[in-house]
Amino acid sequence: MEYFWYIIAALGAGVGTGLAGLSAATVMVPILIVLCPSFSGEYGAYQATAIALASDILGSAVTSSVYARNKNIDLKHGWVMLVCIISLSAVGSYAAYLVGNVVLGGFTLVLTFCIGIRFLVKPDTSKPGADASSVRLGVKEVIISLFFGLTIGFGTGFVGTGGGMMMLVVFTAFLGYDLKSAVGTSTFIMTFTALIGFISHSVIHPAIILERWNVLVVCIVVATLASQFSAQFANRVDSKTVGRVTGVILTILGGSMIYLNYFRDVVLPPLAAELLHTLVVLVAFLIVAVGLALLCFWRFHVDGEARRKVLHTIAFLILLVVVLASTHWYVPALVCLLFAAAVYPVLRLFEGRPAYASLFQERSGGEVRKSLVLLFGSTAVLIALYWGALESEKTVVAAILAWGLGDMTAALVGKRYGRHKLRIPLADTNKSREGSGAMYGVAFVAAFLVLLLWGTDGTKALTAALLGAAAATCTEAVTRNGYDTVTTPWAAAVVIWAACL
Repeated sequence: MEYFWYIIAALGAGVGTGLAGLSAATVMVPILIVLCPSFSGEYGAYQATAIALASDILGSAVTSSVYARNKNIDLKHGWVMLVCIISLSAVGSYAAYLVGNVVLGGFTLVLTFCIGIRFLVKPDTSKPGADASSVRLGVKEVIISLFFGLTIGFGTGFVGTGGGMMMLVVFTAFLGYDLKSAVGTSTFIMTFTALIGFISHSVIHPAIILERWNVLVVCIVVATLASQFSAQFANRVDSKTVGRVTGVILTILGGSMIYLNYFRDVVLPPLAAELLHTLVVLVAFLIVAVGLALLCFWRFHVDGEARRKVLHTIAFLILLVVVLASTHWYVPALVCLLFAAAVYPVLRLFEGRPAYASLFQERSGGEVRKSLVLLFGSTAVLIALYWGALESEKTVVAAILAWGLGDMTAALVGKRYGRHKLRIPLADTNKSREGSGAMYGVAFVAAFLVLLLWGTDGTKALTAALLGAAAATCTEAVTRNGYDTVTTPWAAAVVIWAACL
């Protein structure tokens, strides 16, 4: 399960770096130390910071290269800050090791939230007629650069975060940069500060490389790819769009991090505490998943049917994340209902608009919101029955995976290789034998692995997976009009639970 959070943390860090010039640690460190038990030790936060710095090296490098190609880097006024930040980052890194388990500073968290609100109110930070490149670097600008450069340099090495965000503030608010130039220049500087910070962290604490090399590889690769895609997106849209998206990310990120840093240990009733924790996890996942989906739609020109399956996959993963993030059945059941209740009116509000129609490609009016209510409502009942009443969490997880992964595979294989249509009674003639066969195989593997991980006897697990996959595949084949999102997981759950008795 920790690898899942490694990927989520790296994706969020990469998108934040490419789009808004955020330090990877702003997203990555809180997720690693809060949601990954292996980072809860004495030097867990120090190691998490080093991994974030390593992810920032390539992530910031590819981001700054994209901004440089679009002429959105200005070192004419940024060289003073570059020198100051590089000089002080190693000093801050050593100070962090002496202090111990240091996480995000309160000032940085509150500032993240406030800057997010600022970009929502005023998404375009450039001043009319202003051109920072034509302004001479005077005494005032040098003093500002020295003060903030030294402060940011020490802070970057000390807590591993806040550098990109603080540079964004200085470049836009004090030195007159437009948002794109501010992001490009700050990520260029972060490439060097992250390199120095990671080297100093590793020299001081070699266990980062010797014991955490697997986490380093995953986070570096994922964050770098996400940075590149988001940077390309940011440089091809107008400044107001970048500002609005940046505002949403910073506002939600700042609010989430304030909660994780200050309020997650507040004594609340068990239901309220777990519910709040699961909701925060859900929001973090949604930010990353939806952001990546939009980037993929834009970058690869994904067609309507493929978009439907991407959104279907996000819905399936939401259910899985909510279940795995909870320890009591009533929490994911309640979150499913709350999510449906919150999203339904939003979708209803935007229906009919061109952007909505382009994104969702509905086959009939109101299809998405109706499907959403059916999916999350039926899953809440499924959780209440099998996890709550029958005390079988594994049945819920196995059924969700068998349906989600199986249906996604059936669509991909069927669309590309489905040459032989199903010719059996009641079957949807638009579906193919190739797609159904692929679904059965994937659904079987998913259910079998889940049951084994939950300690089910091998023979029972094999039998339940074989029968459950068959039930899911047959139900998906005969269900029409998109109702397979409801019928398929229920069919799989009924058979899997009965076979495990």
